[in-house]
Amino acid sequence: MGREIVFVVARALDGTIAEAGDVPWKIREDLQRFKRLTMGKPMIMGRKTFDSLPGLLPGRRHIVLTRQRGWNAPGVEVANTAEEALAMAGTDNPGGDIAVIGGGDIFALFLPLATRLEITEIQEHTQGDVFMAAPGDDWREIAREEHPARDGDPAYAFVTFERAASGAPERVD
Repeated sequence: MGREIVFVVARALDGTIAEAGDVPWKIREDLQRFKRLTMGKPMIMGRKTFDSLPGLLPGRRHIVLTRQRGWNAPGVEVANTAEEALAMAGTDNPGGDIAVIGGGDIFALFLPLATRLEITEIQEHTQGDVFMAAPGDDWREIAREEHPARDGDPAYAFVTFERAASGAPERVD
């Protein structure tokens, strides 16, 4: 069995995934879930997503896909194509899952290859500046965990989608 390509993303009802270069929410449980879902995995992201991180996240490989030739950052592996990023992710992780963490262009690029979506659905209309479409008919919801609004955080749900059998991509080996 090949590896899974798993999207890990927080998304508002209006599709917002970022605003002014950052994730608009800092919900403790969401950050903990992000850590659990990405720990020990190579993470593929765009340069702007990398720039929004507080620094290198321990226990995870950072593969940045960018069109900017010559761009680099300490501790980061740089790819200029999706194929190159996937090849890098497999170098010391044969058969292991890959986490795709954003942003919008990266999600659109990898969507045809994704096998699972781990979405934190933020129950508000954020009106940000980077968006991701809702999962379409080729995705099936398989788990949902609702959380009420509290301590200034909006209500949210942890939702897992898998690709419906008819739209299943070939697994990446």
